[in-house]
Amino acid sequence: MRLDKFISDNSALSRSQVRDAVKKGLVKVDGIIIKQADFKISPETSSVEYAGNIISYRKNRYILLNKPAGFVCSTNDPESHTVLELVPPELSKKVFPAGRLDKDSEGLVLLTDDGELSHRILTPEKHVPKFYIVKLAECFKIQYIDLFASGISLSNGEVCMPAKVFPVENNDLWAIVELREGKYHQVKRMFASVGNKVEYLFRFCMGNLKIPEKLAIGDCMELMHKDVEKLIQTPDYDCILRKLYVYFSSYLINK
Repeated sequence: MRLDKFISDNSALSRSQVRDAVKKGLVKVDGIIIKQADFKISPETSSVEYAGNIISYRKNRYILLNKPAGFVCSTNDPESHTVLELVPPELSKKVFPAGRLDKDSEGLVLLTDDGELSHRILTPEKHVPKFYIVKLAECFKIQYIDLFASGISLSNGEVCMPAKVFPVENNDLWAIVELREGKYHQVKRMFASVGNKVEYLFRFCMGNLKIPEKLAIGDCMELMHKDVEKLIQTPDYDCILRKLYVYFSSYLINK
């Protein structure tokens, strides 16, 4: 790989900024100053420094964002703020949202440049579940459980895959939903089909990957490989529910 491409891909610097830095002797490869921007390196084995700082190589990048309301899951939108605006420049290059979360909804969004993983977690046939907690306009009804499990018919005639829904203990305006697909505004449309309305939605888990308790709304973090693997693991329901109640008691109950 070209030296300027490597540094640009793995830092906040543009290709032109990298070329200027190389000319000024600010870049080293394996301890030797290199002044050719097109110098070829091995991304996996070469040690690259810029201004004394090691530039770490990532074949792919995975960012977990705790999305606030008011941002759209897009790389570019002339009318709205996008989730990429919440990611530091050194992490945001080439990444895109792996799936949607409504503009007025909050919670877990994965941003990555790994198209294969994105396809894998978004394809309904792969059965990667997404978990949401929602606040309803009217009290949860026990019949919702069977209706969701049998496949909700939406107002336009679409039929959803079977889903799980159950109430939050001691608070009948809140419910937990598990989906294995991602139709447009699906959770809201499902509750509308049973005569209720979603007033607030928070996604807190995908697969077995949960938002860390200390990751505040609007903050993001880079995921390590071992964390990315949790996306395709069988969910640990007990652990997920414990995490959920931490969020619910400390943050969501005030919504």
